[in-house]
Amino acid sequence: MNGLASRPRLSVFRSLKQIYAQLVDDESGHTLVSASTLDPEIRTRTAGKKKTEAAALVGEVLAQRARAKGITSIIFDRGGYLYHGRVRALADAARAAGLQF
Repeated sequence: MNGLASRPRLSVFRSLKQIYAQLVDDESGHTLVSASTLDPEIRTRTAGKKKTEAAALVGEVLAQRARAKGITSIIFDRGGYLYHGRVRALADAARAAGLQF
């Protein structure tokens, strides 16, 4: 699974406490957009929320940043994680905010 400049790859990594997502152009090897629960903008909004709710917020913010750069169509790479829980919440929120998988 490779991302292109016209359709970058949404790579997801989740740890026990945090979730990270980035849009990667694999042709040039650059990260175009990223978001995680450690971003100051997201961290203040996730205080006291469950991890699934925080993942949904990461997906929403990532989609907003991607649309600001003119990216609307992506390839979803769940990174070997099951499409369940936090990974699904992130993907659903990104879709709802305007990204097309």
